[in-house]
Amino acid sequence: MARASTLVAGIAAVAIGVAAPAGTPYPQVRPGIVLRFPADHGAHPAYRTEWWYVTGWLRTEDEKDLGFQVTFFRTRPPVGTANPSRFAATQVLFAHAALSDPTRRRLLHGERAARQGFGLASARVGDADVAIRDWALRRGADGRWRTTVAAEGFKLALVFDPTQPPMPQGQGGYSRKGPRPDEASYYYSIPHLRVSGTVEHGGRRVRVRGTAWLDREWSSNYLAPQAQGWDWTGLNLDDGSALMAYRIRRKDGGTLWAGGSLRTRDGRTTVFAPGDVVFRPIATWRSPVTGARYPVAQDLTVRVNGVAITRRLMPMFAAQELDARRSGLPVYWEGAVQVPDGRGYLELTGYAAPLAM
Repeated sequence: MARASTLVAGIAAVAIGVAAPAGTPYPQVRPGIVLRFPADHGAHPAYRTEWWYVTGWLRTEDEKDLGFQVTFFRTRPPVGTANPSRFAATQVLFAHAALSDPTRRRLLHGERAARQGFGLASARVGDADVAIRDWALRRGADGRWRTTVAAEGFKLALVFDPTQPPMPQGQGGYSRKGPRPDEASYYYSIPHLRVSGTVEHGGRRVRVRGTAWLDREWSSNYLAPQAQGWDWTGLNLDDGSALMAYRIRRKDGGTLWAGGSLRTRDGRTTVFAPGDVVFRPIATWRSPVTGARYPVAQDLTVRVNGVAITRRLMPMFAAQELDARRSGLPVYWEGAVQVPDGRGYLELTGYAAPLAM
């Protein structure tokens, strides 16, 4: 098992941190995309990196709050597609799952990693159906998304019922992440998913209900060389509006790029320019495991129709760091947060070490 973990970590390092050779070019992200569904729910295997990302808040039968994350990553390593070997790692999949329990003030999490094929891992083209062994995230013919994961200390079996249409990010789904036009992703969200299902942890199996946010992104050149990492939040607001905001941080400090969008309950969308988004840390937490210091509480200010609106992001609890080094992926903070008029998640990357993608 240790040897297998070392192999997977090595594949991950190659997939994420090394430029592709000239013989295996990746397609670049360009403006002018027209998102098409259900096809864009499915995999885009030619691109270097892709993810299916679900986060949300759950309420148990005894009215206790929980946070959860289920993420599947697909990456195309710099391996020539002409390689005839069935063992060539032409596609590698990773998955993270986490459960935030405020009564225990700790994050339970687990990981999976495998190369595609051999019945171990798959990411379907044409609609959402991604799996690594017994972990899966799929979209059914009824339009509902379903996930099952079983990690050490917890199990999730959740159904996500869309209540709103997909929300293209950026310009119709083309989302800039840096000063160059190709430092970008294709990106859409599905906010305000209605959640039902079960959670097992602490020796109990309980029914849950809640609200979730799903992000879909794929890219070949996500971050500029001078980028350190990002702060991102997706918020389901109480009035039915949906707010996403992010900033890409520089290695030498400050903000390299920023953006996001607000879609109101009547469907009107405001797309934020880089100057419309400001994250201001108000409290930090230092990880006793990695030593990273995260701004886990922040004031987020966005400009809508010329008016600056500030919301304070407060974590469910501070210790929501996810250490995914065992699966070859980075250390980052992914936590349930509240604002005065809603709930969502905050993601903080590049605080333990510069992020390479």
